[in-house]
Amino acid sequence: MAGLTPKKRDGWWWAYGSIRGRRVRKSLGTRDRREAKERCEDLEKREWARVSDGDKAVRTFAEAVIAYIEGGGDKSYLTPLIHHFHGRLVNEITPGEIEAAARLLLPKAGPATRNRKVITPARAVINFASRLNWCSPIRVKHFTVEKPKRTFVDRSWIDAFVDQCDKDSLPHLAAIMLFMFQTGTRISEACRVMPEDVDIQKRTIILERTKTERYRTTYITEELVARIEALGTIEGAPLFRYADRFGPRNRMRAVCRRAGITFVSPHQAGRHSFATNALKMGATLKDAMEAGGWKSSKQFLETYAHSEQAGRITSDLFDAQAKKGSKKRAQN
Repeated sequence: MAGLTPKKRDGWWWAYGSIRGRRVRKSLGTRDRREAKERCEDLEKREWARVSDGDKAVRTFAEAVIAYIEGGGDKSYLTPLIHHFHGRLVNEITPGEIEAAARLLLPKAGPATRNRKVITPARAVINFASRLNWCSPIRVKHFTVEKPKRTFVDRSWIDAFVDQCDKDSLPHLAAIMLFMFQTGTRISEACRVMPEDVDIQKRTIILERTKTERYRTTYITEELVARIEALGTIEGAPLFRYADRFGPRNRMRAVCRRAGITFVSPHQAGRHSFATNALKMGATLKDAMEAGGWKSSKQFLETYAHSEQAGRITSDLFDAQAKKGSKKRAQN
């Protein structure tokens, strides 16, 4: 008779039998007779469901997580989700339940954190399982994240900052901030620059291990060349002498206070301000993006590029067009 029967072997209970001609030999993972009987009955139900409806009827979220990780998926943040959806079939989990899990697991977290730690990984696991035909693909909306209010600095801010660094005998801080402001280099990348990455004659610096690619060459100004030459170098030490991004940031607060200027983060004073100022000075979108190493024009425009004079600039362009047309008509 088809079915499964619990049998004890070496002190552990196993399920033996067959389901519609398919032989089953599976450990029940217990030494307790009563628990073994319950697990055997549950396993038999699942095996019959598999025969009738395929994997969709029996695969759990935990099994989907294992398959996802074995397939090369990121295992970050998955442990709380496995506990939360314990025993749940992957094909039964709904978008609403994932959103509810985010609120329950991270009651005090903001939308961005909930998206990163719950929505994104849960959706990735289920959609991976869908490619194995264990469930249907799922769409889960992210929690709405308000865009951070970013400020940028202009040349007068940089001048005040650099002047204060000179007064405080902080040449490396002045040089690294000017480098980021004029090239759009990230603070972490700037801290990794070594003396051998610099070519003074060509006025270039090679950035290694960037966020978007292996190497990137950035061009520097004569003003920055002069400051770098004045720094001197130490073999094996970073060019700007900072081991990580926290060093410049901690120093910046005190310098800004003494200079009487508003403190902004290294990213805002550097990369963010580079994008905005480059466009304001007349650089094309393509040139500004390539110089700063941006790949996405959408991100560049939405996140970094601001034009406070956009309305005035466009109206002036139309005025120039109108004057040109009037002059042409007058000549005729």
